[in-house]
Amino acid sequence: MPSFEEAWSAVAKGRDLESVSTDLKPLLQNVYDSVLSTPLDRRCLKSNLEKLLGFLMGPGRTNANCWAVDLFFMSAEGWERDWVDQNLPDDFHDVLSLMGNALHDTVNAPQIAANFDCLPEQLLERVRNIAV
Repeated sequence: MPSFEEAWSAVAKGRDLESVSTDLKPLLQNVYDSVLSTPLDRRCLKSNLEKLLGFLMGPGRTNANCWAVDLFFMSAEGWERDWVDQNLPDDFHDVLSLMGNALHDTVNAPQIAANFDCLPEQLLERVRNIAV
């Protein structure tokens, strides 16, 4: 049966000889669990997204980590249920969609990520503006 571990394994491969941080795993797992929870706890999902994006703005701002998060939400490979099918409120759906869009450009092509509103700080600002 698909699980977070399977989803994590699909994206934790590293990039350009750079490893994905082990600190990223629990942050992604918390978001994963929040997204799939029934009923949805908006406050918990918002908090978990803030922590994940805060990490990507700080010590976790690496090419490997940004690629891993992008792939995690872009493909939803290994997820128990695809997050797109969760009928999330539009504000959360939009953020997760952007995280699977151009977040991977954050380190090597930040102007592209910025153009698509996909830099961690841009995404964090969107999350902070979500009413819970």
